[in-house]
Amino acid sequence: MTSTVNTGNLATITRTADAQAALGKQNETMGKSEFLTLFTAQLKNQNPLDPVKNEAFVSQLAQFSQLEATTTMASSLSSLVGSMQGDRMMSGSSLIGKQVAAVGIPAILSGGNPVTSMIDLPNGADSVKIEFFDPSGAPVRTDTLKTQPKGQTSFIWDGTDDSGIALPDGNYSIVATATLAGQSSVVPVSTLAQVWSVSAPAGSKDLSLEVGQGISVPLSSVTRVGG
Repeated sequence: MTSTVNTGNLATITRTADAQAALGKQNETMGKSEFLTLFTAQLKNQNPLDPVKNEAFVSQLAQFSQLEATTTMASSLSSLVGSMQGDRMMSGSSLIGKQVAAVGIPAILSGGNPVTSMIDLPNGADSVKIEFFDPSGAPVRTDTLKTQPKGQTSFIWDGTDDSGIALPDGNYSIVATATLAGQSSVVPVSTLAQVWSVSAPAGSKDLSLEVGQGISVPLSSVTRVGG
């Protein structure tokens, strides 16, 4: 019993039933072992009156060499990726204990320490309204920044409400609304927070920085390191 398999650039190969069983029906792509099995079956079952021509034989050997080189390259790339991941973790660990700013980090009020935040104003602003909300979403303070030049603007919150009373520790949210030429728009706020730990989530190419209890941001979103 014989069957015919088309392998692309390979010549049409006639295989025995034993060779077909060895390959297994679960394989959908040809790998190194499948190539060798087919190549050996071809040599064993070629027609003695019409043997494989030298040109075809050399071509198949060349394809095998290419397959071997590709397999070796894939192994080397896998090792390189593993090494780069280790280097990335080592690099990321240097951020532990440092202050980083990123959009999505709340104003983490702790021990009465002031919180520094930044907004980016590509075209400047005639004024910027800064609103602070407590963990329940209730407004606790509103500040207004006067005319701001284009670029990044920083502001510091001392942790008090509109009456000057110190607020309890917690994660507060900040909303900034810039007004320019009578047009108002909400602008993203990046807040500084200390990095507690660094992790590499499975399936992600980005490191994750833990900056508070249950609060993590991707390293790629960090816009500033340091105070």
